[in-house]
Amino acid sequence: MKTKYIFLFAALTALTVNAQTQYDAFRFSESELNGTARFVGMGGAMGALGADISVMSTNPAGIGLFRGHDFSTSFSFNNTKVGSSFGGVTMNEKKNNMSFDQIGFVYSSKIGNRTTLRYLNFGFNYHKSNNLNKLFSAGGFLDGLSQTYQIANMIGGAVGSLSEIDDIYNYGDINGVSNPYYNSYYPYLGVMGVRTGLVGITNDNSALKAWNGDHNYYNSREEGGIQQYDFNMSFNVQDKMYFGVTLGVYEVDYRRTTLYEEYIYDKVPEFEKPHEGFYQLNNTHRTSGTGFDLKLGAIFRPIDDSAFRFGFAIHTPTWYSLTDTYNSSIYSDITYQVLDKEENVVKEEIDRINENVYDYVGGETMQDYRLTTPWKFNVNMGTVFGGIMAVGAEYEFAAHNHSKLYYYDGYAMAEQNEIINKDVKGLHTLRLGMETRITPAFSVRAGYNFSSQAFKKTAYKALASNDMRTDVEYNNKYSQNTVTVGLGYAGRIFYVDLAYKYNIYKSDFYPFSDSALTPASLTNERHQALITLGVHF
Repeated sequence: MKTKYIFLFAALTALTVNAQTQYDAFRFSESELNGTARFVGMGGAMGALGADISVMSTNPAGIGLFRGHDFSTSFSFNNTKVGSSFGGVTMNEKKNNMSFDQIGFVYSSKIGNRTTLRYLNFGFNYHKSNNLNKLFSAGGFLDGLSQTYQIANMIGGAVGSLSEIDDIYNYGDINGVSNPYYNSYYPYLGVMGVRTGLVGITNDNSALKAWNGDHNYYNSREEGGIQQYDFNMSFNVQDKMYFGVTLGVYEVDYRRTTLYEEYIYDKVPEFEKPHEGFYQLNNTHRTSGTGFDLKLGAIFRPIDDSAFRFGFAIHTPTWYSLTDTYNSSIYSDITYQVLDKEENVVKEEIDRINENVYDYVGGETMQDYRLTTPWKFNVNMGTVFGGIMAVGAEYEFAAHNHSKLYYYDGYAMAEQNEIINKDVKGLHTLRLGMETRITPAFSVRAGYNFSSQAFKKTAYKALASNDMRTDVEYNNKYSQNTVTVGLGYAGRIFYVDLAYKYNIYKSDFYPFSDSALTPASLTNERHQALITLGVHF
């Protein structure tokens, strides 16, 4: 087996953990541009312009600009494409899906024309805060690097002696050996590696060893996302100042299924042919739960004869209560070269082993935990030129490096939070938008978004040496750009809006952690076509 050796040291922790990572924290802290087709067509830069249902999720005060009731619903078609380049091999995957994206209403209550408080408005809006549907594949040549080295390193950091490796391997064959998955020191992936022959012991019984990797293949299917329900109350004060508050309620339903396949070998000097084979690591992961936050906003029109407005909004953290559910299995198929001393010939022996955690722990692995996302700060401005062109601009900052993970009992995951602070960056987002009326009923729109890089280039997923998680892959996201265009028709009562959104960003994907591993370069693209149907009265 492999020439990389892993020496043993005693584990320092007493309980097997199922630790969340910086990648989990960011996934449920990030939001995307979505909502009504008008809002999307203008790049979401409507915080100061207001009078669109979707602004209650960015600047709640924008609902205060409504002077009548409004109801709308939106649908979209999504095309997600991910292209990968790794080890000299390129791959492309596409996924299409239809989506129900938004439904909401505003009830506008006029107080008076000369009163200080002119309008008191109430609103509700549902929309998809983050659509996580994605399919991608990556794979190529490894030049001797292997995921099995990381697996061996994990179990090597948990066992105290090589005799424990024998006990793990022989569980079920030797009486009196306890179930290795119930040992609080052992990582599940390490146990699976030993049980399937991916981790062994050197011939001199001095250290652990793993395999050389020839080439690999990875496939991931992600589904679901975050649903957001906003409840808004807003005020119009003398048609000059607008204030609003939004209570946001969130529902998380995220599913990921992954397959990692690696072809492995070990050159043995005494044999002409190497030991060789392959293995498949399958993981299923689901996150479900709920959360809530509060958004406060204000808009000011400082000049009586000008349409110019500026505003700001503060979003509290979203307080999530989440549950992760996992299951994993490894199938290995390895051919060994064995010397038959009686016949003095080399024969091949084939080991085919399937190891499923579900069979040993009596079900899927689950953990309840809490996530607190960062505060967000938004400043915005907008104006109207000649009564026919509206322009808006927004800047938003979210300190994602200050997201916090907690165990369900409220105790902080100190080590994970330290990693979040070290590996994740504060996120800067710029939104620009324009709308021009070409006839009294028809308008055209355009928008642009830029979001800064989310992860430092040195970020990596560090699972604990006694972790129950077996998904070692991770994806470091770079800055992203979004371009939008739109078209709108507004009748006396009914209106219809169309929008197209194109989003693109690069990322580095690592199927496992190794300082010598060059990541797969991913290009992530999403095309979205939206339609909104609405009435105002």
